[in-house]
Amino acid sequence: MTVVPAVSAEALPYPFEPDRLTVDPRFAAMREKQPVSRVRLPFGGEAWLLTRYADVRAMLVDRRFMRSLTVGKDAPRATEAIESESSIITMDPPEHSRLRRLVMKAFTPKRVELLEPRIQQLADELADGMIQAGPPVDLVRNFAIPLPIIALCELLGVPREDREKVHSWTDTMLSLSGAGQDFTEIMNAQRELWGYIAGLVAERRENPTDDLIGALVRARDDEGRLTEGELIDLSGGILAVGHETTANHIANLTYTLLTHPDQLARLRADPGLLPSAVEELVRFVPLNASTGFAHIATEDVEIGGRLIRAGEAVFADLDAANRDAAVFERPEELDVARPRNHHVGFGHGPHHCLGAQMARVELRVAIGTLLNRFPDLGLAVEPEEVPWLAGRRQRGPEALPLTWTEALPAR
Repeated sequence: MTVVPAVSAEALPYPFEPDRLTVDPRFAAMREKQPVSRVRLPFGGEAWLLTRYADVRAMLVDRRFMRSLTVGKDAPRATEAIESESSIITMDPPEHSRLRRLVMKAFTPKRVELLEPRIQQLADELADGMIQAGPPVDLVRNFAIPLPIIALCELLGVPREDREKVHSWTDTMLSLSGAGQDFTEIMNAQRELWGYIAGLVAERRENPTDDLIGALVRARDDEGRLTEGELIDLSGGILAVGHETTANHIANLTYTLLTHPDQLARLRADPGLLPSAVEELVRFVPLNASTGFAHIATEDVEIGGRLIRAGEAVFADLDAANRDAAVFERPEELDVARPRNHHVGFGHGPHHCLGAQMARVELRVAIGTLLNRFPDLGLAVEPEEVPWLAGRRQRGPEALPLTWTEALPAR
């Protein structure tokens, strides 16, 4: 199917330029007056943008909208790269379901629950390091980045000595071409990481292991359940996106709590609110600086009162959906005790985040450890002095200097 290169005078440039951790106020007006809007992407032309919660969820489970139709095409997108056919991100069921089933065994709630003591141990070790260094300490480099990368590398089977270069590759890969990072650098970083993963795969064939890469190698060699390209893309994608997403959000959530002292005090007074607080923070704090992935309509479809023609591209803005007053009472307010919080911070439908359960545990452990170990934790600089990442697919502070006067031992 041909992607329709529609052109219209009223299309807004999208994604909107992010301002720290705020949701662009234009979304509120769009949800109310034009919930299905025309937008113009940096690459590939124009698309439709959904901003209402109900429309976003409906489209993400509608089989008439397909991601795979963007593969190898100049479809609307935020980055210069054209999508790969072996990536689970751009697959549709049943191919997507086949790969997802292989990986979900590693991220079931029961399996993640077994990982939690190790994640807690890592968090306490990193907190000990912060105490030893003494305030002020940069949370990003000393806690937010190492916690998820160590946990995920151990799950996949990446050697400890290779973690720094893995982070360097993924850091480059998640930059936006034309916004501080040359596209050639981005593609070179991906080739190097994929080559590194291929080396780990070869090692697993010589010396089988019980880690996730070892399990995927067995699924490839013994059962023929995925191709070599799918094996490498899947492993590399989990490694790259998984740790960067959680690392940014650990810093984002910490910053948000420290700049909402009433909610921080409420959480400190009732630690039992931690699970609901994490869910609310994921709803409230926007993570993506750029849009997600286009879905192509396979036939004419009406959604949100608009007719989407076959071949047209559609994007769902999750941050806008998470502020929909039709679903969330006082959506612009942070409420760590918010009940029935059915946010779409981890996506929805077939492409719901693979590692959502592990991310939840890492965020709960990270925030809980910081609050338990540092009773008077605070920013070491004024909020407006915190430096933020620029030219990235995800939002987050470049550094988050923290200070304290009292530190407690691990429980």
